[in-house]
Amino acid sequence: MADEQKAPAPEPAAPKAPWEEKPVPPVPADAREHPQVKEIVALVPDLAVEAVEFAGQVTVTVPAERILDLCRGCKERLDYKYLVDLTAVDWQERPEGRFDVVYWLHRHADSRRLRLKVRIADGVELPSVTPVWKVANWMEREVFDMFGIYFGDHPNLERILTWEGFNGHPLRKDFPIEGIDTGAAIYPDIYPPGGGPKTDGGESA
Repeated sequence: MADEQKAPAPEPAAPKAPWEEKPVPPVPADAREHPQVKEIVALVPDLAVEAVEFAGQVTVTVPAERILDLCRGCKERLDYKYLVDLTAVDWQERPEGRFDVVYWLHRHADSRRLRLKVRIADGVELPSVTPVWKVANWMEREVFDMFGIYFGDHPNLERILTWEGFNGHPLRKDFPIEGIDTGAAIYPDIYPPGGGPKTDGGESA
């Protein structure tokens, strides 16, 4: 009987790159001396900022009352022509302000991205940046709809993902997963007005 042919030995695995062999998580670093932050400070010399670099991205926290002027300066003088995103984060238990509103800017000339961030308490109104970037219109409407944050002088601050009359703001940490009193708006043949899901998980009579 002929000798059975043996399967060829598997090729040895290629060595992993050092960052794959022993991954090192990024660590936040003070970025007040970063060139992008110095540009920001030069726009408004008396501006007090906090700045952090994390995973190659710079985030600058600025006072809420300066955000409109600062955004205008970033576009007109620092060439951040593109507003990538405008969103919010709910830190429900944070004593120094419940919400962060985050502005993510892009500069095409050197492909730099920059985050501006403001901390605000619940109920505080921010100025709209639609005079700087028209695309902020729908972004601010989404933040208003999902978090209940108001933007002063917005041209049309209405809900954009839910409907007018929707009860609550779904991305707040205290918004119940089952929703609040929305059943009548979706299923009027099943729920009477005011008869949608309640915060305790039940339904109204």
